[in-house]
Amino acid sequence: MERLTLKQYRQMVAKVIEFKKLNGEMPAYTIVDGCKITKSVYVDMIETANKFLLEMGRNPEIVEIGKTTDMNCNIMKF
Repeated sequence: MERLTLKQYRQMVAKVIEFKKLNGEMPAYTIVDGCKITKSVYVDMIETANKFLLEMGRNPEIVEIGKTTDMNCNIMKF
């Protein structure tokens, strides 16, 4: 997985925000469709998406995942 759809991105952000509300800090990682994304990567994704929104006046259709080395995907194919 190299990118998230807008729907996946919004779900990821909602999970991160909910975790922060409950625990007082952001999680060390989040998991989206079996892919573990580290805090530094998802923070960069959020900053990039916010910058796009401010510059373009709309949400991006996809959000690129930064450093794939900081991501661990366990996707099972049938």
